[in-house]
Amino acid sequence: MKLYDFTAGPHPRRVRIFLAEKGIDVPLEQINIMTQENRTDAFLAKNPFGGLPILELDDGTCIAESVSICRYFDETHTENPLFGKTPKQKAVIDMWLRRVELQLMAHIGMVWIHGHELNAGSLNQIPEAAEQSRARCAVNYKIFDTELATREFMAGDEYSVVDAIALATIDFASFVDAGFDDSLSNLKRWHEAMSARPSAQA
Repeated sequence: MKLYDFTAGPHPRRVRIFLAEKGIDVPLEQINIMTQENRTDAFLAKNPFGGLPILELDDGTCIAESVSICRYFDETHTENPLFGKTPKQKAVIDMWLRRVELQLMAHIGMVWIHGHELNAGSLNQIPEAAEQSRARCAVNYKIFDTELATREFMAGDEYSVVDAIALATIDFASFVDAGFDDSLSNLKRWHEAMSARPSAQA
């Protein structure tokens, strides 16, 4: 078993944070997307969409998508479940996972594609799309901030996979200049607490 990783990527970092929280050690193999190593025929045979991370099992099965990889490890290492214990908890965690993905990461990704200088030479950027998504992030950060006024973690009173996914997502947002305003005190408190956990350094 090994995990194909790109240290600077937000999606691989999600899995590394999750694994650190679970106490699971998996060998990493670095793939350099800056040199398009993820676009070779050998890599595309593992993931035809060319994305990272990928978990390759001992039988050759390749599992892509960060949340799917995290779910695999939560099912195979059942102690300290981070996807929830009860049907209600699992549903709430899944709900917040989708909200992080659809209400934050989707818009942050648009800022990255259409507004970041690293993509200026390789993509047909639409600056207006980046600004629209940046504004949408600002609105949604306020909703997350309001929700965090009543609890310590993103999806309840316990750390879950949502906190791992959200931390990597929001840190990437800062990198692309789509971070949250410091006036959002609940979101800031959550971010500082998650960033102080040892897993954040994974």
